[in-house]
Amino acid sequence: MISSPRIMKFLCLGTAAALFVLQITNPLAASELEIADSVLIKKSERKLYLLKNGQTIRSMDIALGLVPEGDKQAEGDFRTPEGRYKLTERNPGSDFFLSILISYPDNRDAWHARTLGVDPGGQIMIHGMPNNPKHSPDYYRWTDWTDGCIAVSNSNMVDIWLMTDNNTPIEIVP
Repeated sequence: MISSPRIMKFLCLGTAAALFVLQITNPLAASELEIADSVLIKKSERKLYLLKNGQTIRSMDIALGLVPEGDKQAEGDFRTPEGRYKLTERNPGSDFFLSILISYPDNRDAWHARTLGVDPGGQIMIHGMPNNPKHSPDYYRWTDWTDGCIAVSNSNMVDIWLMTDNNTPIEIVP
């Protein structure tokens, strides 16, 4: 975990600036972090686990879609998908404090949606808090509030960003 007061002060500067300053001012702190080889989401526990060789190296609390139970079926159902995916793209300029795209929908999800005659949706991400919040901090801390994404605190999002690579496998289970 990044705990240096100097680093945390810089995290308030803004997403892209914070990551740049972190790597410039304290490259050792970033290099000391272990790199996860997989991510596990346990929806019923509201937990994200960063794993290395099957062992948890970090765990953190999460918020899910507004309808947290059940697998995502269609665009707009506010569910978080379940299955095996990959972390594919990073966006330091999203509407949230950092975001990493999850490879949903896969072929199975697309086929299932076609059989139902619906669009499977997409743009499922792990992300931090909204850059322009519409609710109190407590709302985001204690409520499932996303449209189907997985949300974490901004400090946890920095850790996920630094501790995973593109194409890291992610499994989302009930």
